Amino acid sequence: MNIAAQTYWDKFWEKRRVEKPTNVEAWQFGAEPDYLAQLVIDGKKAATCSGYVFYEMENESLPAVNDYGIILNGKNEPVAIIKTVKVDIMPMNEVPEEFAIAEGEGDGTYHYWKTAHKKFFTEQLQKVGLAFKEDMLLVCERFELVDAK
Repeated sequence: MNIAAQTYWDKFWEKRRVEKPTNVEAWQFGAEPDYLAQLVIDGKKAATCSGYVFYEMENESLPAVNDYGIILNGKNEPVAIIKTVKVDIMPMNEVPEEFAIAEGEGDGTYHYWKTAHKKFFTEQLQKVGLAFKEDMLLVCERFELVDAK
């Protein structure tokens, strides 16, 4: 976590009379961090997904309910805090339409979600020598906006 994100996190919790959670990470959304962060701030995006294989390759813990995330823009500046409320692991070709719509991207349709995510995952997998498969496992995370700068 960079200094700006840590400062934002610390200041946010100074105002509360509860213990500051320790399970927090700062990160950017995939291909379009500014656009996607703004969707969260505007209340249009309440879900995101990642390829399960990337967690395995990076030996990274999966998101869990009650984890917090500090969303960074394209300049690595913190713009919002979210809290994970649900996590499911499922094949991409079994992601329900309502989840895809909750991601809030593009024209808001399942078709847009599937097309955009297939393109994104194909590119990311090629970078590590893997091929896209319709049934690749996704980590599907639902979250709520806690604070926006």
